[in-house]
Order: sequence, then C-alpha cells, then structure tokens
Amino acid sequence: MTIYGEDLFKGAATYYSKYRPMYPPMLIRYLVERFSLNGEQQVMDLGCGPGNLTIRLADWCNKVVGVDPEKEMIKEAKRLHSELRIGDIQWFNGDLEQYRLSQHHEKFELVTIAKAFHWMDRSKVLENLYDMLNNGGGIAIIDNFEPDKKQAEWQERMNEVIGKWYGSERRAGNTTFTHPVSRHEDVISNSRFKLEMHEFPSYEISWTIESILGNLYSTSFGSKRFLGDRLKEFESELKAALLEINKTGEFKEKMNLSIKMAIKA
Repeated sequence: MTIYGEDLFKGAATYYSKYRPMYPPMLIRYLVERFSLNGEQQVMDLGCGPGNLTIRLADWCNKVVGVDPEKEMIKEAKRLHSELRIGDIQWFNGDLEQYRLSQHHEKFELVTIAKAFHWMDRSKVLENLYDMLNNGGGIAIIDNFEPDKKQAEWQERMNEVIGKWYGSERRAGNTTFTHPVSRHEDVISNSRFKLEMHEFPSYEISWTIESILGNLYSTSFGSKRFLGDRLKEFESELKAALLEINKTGEFKEKMNLSIKMAIKA
C-alpha cells in the first residue's frame, strides 16, 4: 500500500492516538448520511493508524475493517478498541493487496482513507478497491492539506525551530517525502470512479505545548528517534520559543477539511 517502505511511523502510534486532532462530528454525520449507513453495511478504514476514525464509525456499521501496514499502529488500535468495547471491528496488519489475498471477499459500502492517500500508490489502490465496493458505494479520501495556508506567528516560529533540529527535508521512514504532484481529485477522475467533492465549514482547534510536541512525534518526519540524545534540548528550545509568543502556552488554529470521493456508479 505505502510506497515509502517500512518504519514510516515507527514509534509514533501512542502519540498518534493521543495527540492527533479529532475529526469534527460533522464529518461523521456527513459520511453516515451520504452513504446511508444504518448499522447494516460493512466499512473499511484503509491506512487506519491507531483507529481514531475507525472506532467512531463502528456505531453505524455491521462491521468495520481497519487496515494498516504498521504493526505498532494496529497494536495501539486493538488496545483502544478493547478499552472502549465499541462495535465489531476487525483489525488487519498489512496493506490492501495483502488483505485482498487473505481470503477476504467482502463487499464494502464505504472505504475511508484519512490523511493517508498520499502515502499510497493511488491509482493502484483505486483499481484494487473498485471490485470490493457495492454499486453506489465509494471511497472517501479525507484530508486537510493546504500548501498555501497562511500560518499564524506561533506556527512560523514552531516550524523554524523544527527545521533547525530536524533539517529541511521531510523524512519519511528511511527516505524522504515529496507530496504528489497530481491532485487526489485528478487521480480519481482518471479512474473508473465518478468524482464527488465536499468542503466542510472551517472550525477551530486548540493546542498546548504538550499537544504540539505530541502531534509532532506522531508524524513520519517528527519521530523522536531522529533527535536521539538531543531530545530534551529541542523540547526546551521549542517551548521557550512558543512561550515568547504566548505566555499561556495555548494556541488556536483554524482548520479546513475536505473529502474527495470516488463513487462506484
């Protein structure tokens, strides 16, 4: 599934589950209404990570399948699921091709891919999913990637410090990441699917220094292991830089969220 090999999110799972911002309720409501989820359908969350979205979909489905190639992510997802004890969720450690080959022939009404499609061989994933979907079902590619978004002062300062300590290249496991040139919607338009798009109203999230650091450590490029024995120095510098901007250590961010949908007619 991922074109970046192993160890992409090594060491990130617990930070991911605790510090990644939650998706707003309006996203869940939209998916339920658009795909008429009423507790009878099967849904897949591809690239599910520690199951932050997977678990929230469980109330609306007969079964949810969470698929992720990172063992640590699936382990964390199972831990969270066992604590919450919500819904029938099957966790699968592997990529989509491995799932298809492991005697799974279910038909899905919806496949969600949240902030993960850019890691995948996108055209191949769409082609493999086509026959796994019911007619009228679809793939919801969820993202808030905004390359031209104007940053707040605290974000600019934060990125300066991160760049100083992590370097200018964005690491991705054992290599570096370059965002795909072609847009997700263009990849869908060139597939057998029909493209639909939906933009949500902007919403605001709150950050603390703890959650900023935790979110950084949840990413492929911000893993603690890249800092080694310099971790405490980095944290001290980032904390000091942010407190210079706001002594309370609390920060706000305006978020935009969109869905690019591939619908099987």
